[in-house]
Amino acid sequence: MTCDTLYNGDLTVYQEKEGYRFSLDAVLLAGLTTVKACDRVMDLGTGSGVILLILAHRKLGGSLAGMEIQSELAALARRNVEANGLTERIHILEADYRQIDSHCLPESFDVVLCNPPYRRLKTGRINPHRQRAVARHELTSSLTDVFHAAGYLLVRGGRLAVIYPSSRLGHLLQVAEKCGFSPRGLTVIHSYAAGPARLVHLECRKGGGEELKIAPPFVVYCEKGVYTESMQKIYQE
Repeated sequence: MTCDTLYNGDLTVYQEKEGYRFSLDAVLLAGLTTVKACDRVMDLGTGSGVILLILAHRKLGGSLAGMEIQSELAALARRNVEANGLTERIHILEADYRQIDSHCLPESFDVVLCNPPYRRLKTGRINPHRQRAVARHELTSSLTDVFHAAGYLLVRGGRLAVIYPSSRLGHLLQVAEKCGFSPRGLTVIHSYAAGPARLVHLECRKGGGEELKIAPPFVVYCEKGVYTESMQKIYQE
């Protein structure tokens, strides 16, 4: 177990040393998603709870909840919530969001966030550590499962935000439309300005609306190990 900090030590995050550890994707999802102070927010597959911790630190979301299928990670998320004195702001539920109707009331959230597993089974090497494997490969859920759960949880007009590989953007848009979501905001994420896109951040709205706003490209690094001003802003807000 390691103890790490964010926001100049304001947030404490305990993580498995060898198992699942949050990545830059989680910070980007929390930083790029539009969340109002009054929104009811659900983080599907919350892991160590870092996305919820960031939102709480930034005083976003009226109520914050996270759902995690792996018992050891759900326990870790609760530990992080307690360590940061946020038990009154964040609720962690150990559950499988493929059976979402057994755990939550319909249309009870305004925003759903998720870093879904992005590799199909039988593609790429499956990590030997189960926590990391579940986070990366579709072992316990698929992108369609995420959209179905969000469709159940969100009010009409509610928003689902995900980080996903840019190489699978076509698949992401197809699943969104099939599940009754309209893409409304797209940010293409580059590691370096001169390099290819690596990720996308997509916000979708449950229900109608065809207008899609494409934000300027988001660049993470200006040189090796040095964040751009845009990335530094996410860490400083």
